[in-house]
Amino acid sequence: MAQRWPEVLSLLAGAAGRAGGPARIVVDGPDPSVVAETTARLASALRTRPSAPDTITIDGSGTPVELTIWLRTSRTSPTADSADIVVDVHDRDWPVVRHVNPALLDHASWYLRESRAFFGIRAATWDAKFGDDAPAYAAAVRRAAIPPGSTVLDVGCGTGRALLPLREAVGPTGRVLGLDHTPQMLEVARKHGEPLLMADARRLPFAASTLDAVFAAGLIMHLPSAADGLRELARATAEAGRLILFHPTGRAALAARHGRTLHPDDPLSRHRLEALCAATGWALTDYDDGGAVFFALARRTG
Repeated sequence: MAQRWPEVLSLLAGAAGRAGGPARIVVDGPDPSVVAETTARLASALRTRPSAPDTITIDGSGTPVELTIWLRTSRTSPTADSADIVVDVHDRDWPVVRHVNPALLDHASWYLRESRAFFGIRAATWDAKFGDDAPAYAAAVRRAAIPPGSTVLDVGCGTGRALLPLREAVGPTGRVLGLDHTPQMLEVARKHGEPLLMADARRLPFAASTLDAVFAAGLIMHLPSAADGLRELARATAEAGRLILFHPTGRAALAARHGRTLHPDDPLSRHRLEALCAATGWALTDYDDGGAVFFALARRTG
């Protein structure tokens, strides 16, 4: 699995080259040994670049820094919200870039590849780890009250935990489709027997107004731009169609699991989501972030 390091180091070195001028780089994180390993690897990679920054430091306390790389090594470690780049190194042999400041690299150059790397390696064990979420998925689909006969898309379907309750909701005359960008996830989802598509949620392979409902579990926070994602979902959804945003854990509990605290301007906070929906062709009609789950329902406006 160590073949991931050359890809990630190439991305980091490219971003460093965009920092401008003689840049200082801080590599930081809660595990000093991972920091040291990554710093040495990055230094070696940068030496081969003609536009390499002058220095690489591990501890930049009190020093003006042009570029900060944060290494996320555990579910409970705090996240450096101000970091320019965040690299997931839960598995030292399988690093995955999870965030890059758009001023350094356009998302189009890295997002899809790194997201597939993140989810692909987890697909085989995903249901074993999260299988007890199935009742919450079923309850969310019932709450959405999707009319029988609807054409519904589970976008970012993963292993397909929503496909069965969606089929039950639309009945024999309805149509259920699953879409995900990770082939390993779709391979697991095939057991549910519904048609599956491998595509990017930001570029849906549907004509305008094709869908009656879109179910999106945990999708929005993984997209580089929540507004762009919601706008694309609106394009493919018919007028008065439904958008169901769901997560089997409430926002506060999910943030705590990842060592974060909630921000007022989080895209899924009520006031931000209302504004985002209004700006992208949706009207928020139901919102529940009471703790056990996250659920939001929106209607497609004209």
